[in-house]
Amino acid sequence: MDRCASDTAKFSKLETLLSHAREVQAEIELNHGRFLLRQSTLVDLLLHKRTSLLSRYEGRPSLQAGNFPSMTRRAFPPTIGLTMGDPAGVGPELVLRALQSKELAEKLQLVVLGSRVVLEKQIAFAGSETPPLEFVSLQDFQRGQETPSTTCRFIDVPTVNLEGIETCQVSSACGKASYDFIQAAIDLALDGTIDAVTTCPINKAALSAAGLEYPGHTEMFAERCHDKEAADRWCMMQFSDEITCTFATTHVGYCEVPQLLTRDRVRDTISLTAQAMRRIHGQEPHLVVCGLNPHAGEGGLFGNREEEAIIIPAIEELRSEGLQIVGPVPGDTAFLPWRRAQTDAFICMYHDQGHIPVKALAFDKAVNTSLGLRVIRTSVDHGTAFDIAWKKPSESDRRPDPGSLFAALNLAASLAR
Repeated sequence: MDRCASDTAKFSKLETLLSHAREVQAEIELNHGRFLLRQSTLVDLLLHKRTSLLSRYEGRPSLQAGNFPSMTRRAFPPTIGLTMGDPAGVGPELVLRALQSKELAEKLQLVVLGSRVVLEKQIAFAGSETPPLEFVSLQDFQRGQETPSTTCRFIDVPTVNLEGIETCQVSSACGKASYDFIQAAIDLALDGTIDAVTTCPINKAALSAAGLEYPGHTEMFAERCHDKEAADRWCMMQFSDEITCTFATTHVGYCEVPQLLTRDRVRDTISLTAQAMRRIHGQEPHLVVCGLNPHAGEGGLFGNREEEAIIIPAIEELRSEGLQIVGPVPGDTAFLPWRRAQTDAFICMYHDQGHIPVKALAFDKAVNTSLGLRVIRTSVDHGTAFDIAWKKPSESDRRPDPGSLFAALNLAASLAR
């Protein structure tokens, strides 16, 4: 038996062992909580072995036998459009770091959409050499032949005058510019000129100052990129190796959440999450759905029976279709280490329910992506960071970390293949 066939057999066996270990874990959870840590360690070990085995075949032709997910790759790296974000924040520095990365250049073809004036200001501020770049206009940009590109391309997007902007401050000019960068990227993604979009952070106050009332990137993309036959079937996902969360509602006040939750909305969020995790991991996911109220409603004692009327019926409908779902689980115990070890994604009812654990466990490493849209879109999982942007090392102990951006670009490239 050659090594490929042998590894396929090993993977199949690991999947069976992992499935049995998870079943035992669930039984222990119900009856013998004191043995939980030991069984959780077994699940962690099996997951680690599975990941190590898969990584051996990253970038190689797909295996034809067994249960390995397809590892087929396109002949050439995908083209990813990267928007600069708010010019007054950390976006320009992160863009420069991406343009200088040899590791990224081996995995994807980068096309930056932003302001040439701001990029040149960032290069001068950082004292860096200008990375190899091809500056092109939005009108003249064409993808060209499907061949690897050794030179990143920078599209100088038409927008407001950014010559004299004040850095690290909210301004209508930067709000308008960040909006224009995004719209240009969406145009290119919708017509197939680029394969996916990754976005640097924008500032909601700056958008508002420019008269653009969007709560965030997700809503902006959803407005133009949703499926016309399922206009509301989209959601936000925060993805990382440590924890992944999706959200039935996003940038709204707490008082609005119960009114926005419907059975269809919860069901669609669970379904989109399952589809995304299958694509990322290549297997059926294990999902946990959080409750809305304290103690997941405690059988209707807390809240207005949202669990009984909305969340549980949505879960039961999808369970009947074969999805592996636990819930509704109280939010205060949903993210315990043993549960994270056996869960591919958590479906959360509101913004902070999932963002708090994601930021605590994977800050600067998590990726924000929008599910259910006609284009692939990923983003950093942090804001414009005015407190550390445009500062010399001597002026601040903290420096912008490109980890979340690099993870977002890598995820976009993986999803686009």
